[in-house]
Amino acid sequence: MSTGVDDAVSVWAPRYVWVTVGAVALIFLAAMQSLAVTTVMPVVSDELNGAALYAVAFSGTLATSVIGMVAVGAWSDRSGPVWPLTTSVLLFVAGLVVAGLAPTMELLVAGRLIQGLGTGGQTVALYVVVARVYPSALHGRVFAAFSAAWVVPSLIGPFLAGAVTEYLHWRWVFLGVAALTVVAFTMVAIRLWGLPLDTEHPSTARIAPRLACAVLVAAGALGLSLAGELGRYAWAGVAASVIVLVLASRPLLPRGTLIASRGLPSVVLMRGLIAGALFGAEIYVPYLLIEDYGFSPTWAGLGLTAAALAWAVAAEIQGRFGDRIGNARITLLGTSQLATAAVVAGLTAALHLHPIVLVAGWTLAGSGMGLMYPRLTVLTLAYSTPQNQGFNSSALSISDSIGASATIAVMGLVFTALVATDAAFPAVFAVAVVLAALALVPGLRLGHAHEAHEARDRR
Repeated sequence: MSTGVDDAVSVWAPRYVWVTVGAVALIFLAAMQSLAVTTVMPVVSDELNGAALYAVAFSGTLATSVIGMVAVGAWSDRSGPVWPLTTSVLLFVAGLVVAGLAPTMELLVAGRLIQGLGTGGQTVALYVVVARVYPSALHGRVFAAFSAAWVVPSLIGPFLAGAVTEYLHWRWVFLGVAALTVVAFTMVAIRLWGLPLDTEHPSTARIAPRLACAVLVAAGALGLSLAGELGRYAWAGVAASVIVLVLASRPLLPRGTLIASRGLPSVVLMRGLIAGALFGAEIYVPYLLIEDYGFSPTWAGLGLTAAALAWAVAAEIQGRFGDRIGNARITLLGTSQLATAAVVAGLTAALHLHPIVLVAGWTLAGSGMGLMYPRLTVLTLAYSTPQNQGFNSSALSISDSIGASATIAVMGLVFTALVATDAAFPAVFAVAVVLAALALVPGLRLGHAHEAHEARDRR
């Protein structure tokens, strides 16, 4: 395990290269699979007569990922990240295999639920690996590489998934990623099994209560996704689900998160708010291009390409110069760009502007997220100790899931209520503007994690 300043040369240095390549490959494959499933699921649903379970095939994965996050976070704090990462990868691969071989939609959904457990756990375990393998000076660059690993899938994922489905079969979208994941994990495992990654003072916190809360959070997230099925009682379903989410998530997040306490709680809260703003609004960008401008699904998806590239560039800038720019400036720049992108999208929909305005404006959303998203991960690790790196990393991912799922559900209800009017698209983008503005509250209370570490060292 590296701790010296002299080690902070490059994430591609010989002592790190296998971990870096393998970890980035795991992120890449998870992103590719996520984007590919969106493309092929209509074909899957049609072949397996599973229209009734179409939405659950997506929401179920998100819901069970929360359980994986909490379990792996607690496990990593007790014994290090190697076995938790191994188990998570096995679950991810097992879920893909079950889905790829499923003869019915019910079994495919079961595979997606298993896959969610692995996806959530894998993310948290990789965060802990970064904390314990790389010196802190390289954390920003590692997470910039993780962000960049989402760019190529966003460019080629839908095309590749369509080609595989057309010329081979949709099952290979699942089975092919499963095989490649085994190869990627082998790269990481070869190096990790030879490193002392266990902490000298493991956490002794009880796991069972946190797992129970994670199950409730998963149920609440699933409830939000299914609330629209309740007809006129949909908003009651949303309210009940939100109450469950708030109450059950409190033990899973740092104390003070919901009131934006200074430091780590604000880091975690901000992550949920910007995830909701971006991922909630982004699904309506191609929808708007198809509905109002007659784009094909392929070309509408390409409307997000510029934003993905901007995310990667901004993430690289943050990785190299984040400490110089400072947390406050990153917050102001990032939230301003995210809010501006949502405003431009809303105006495009309301005034029927040229679609290039929407595509160019949405690039700002990618740029803003590229600055903020990896920075918040870096700050989370900087605020953490070996005893709570797993808990804090899982809290960050849980905040992501809750923020995105809650916002998508609310935006869906707003859109459905206004779909017969010209206000539907502007309304959902307005929700994103509000969330981006709200993110300023915790964003200006992030504190200075490096100073926190120095104070801890003096004590």
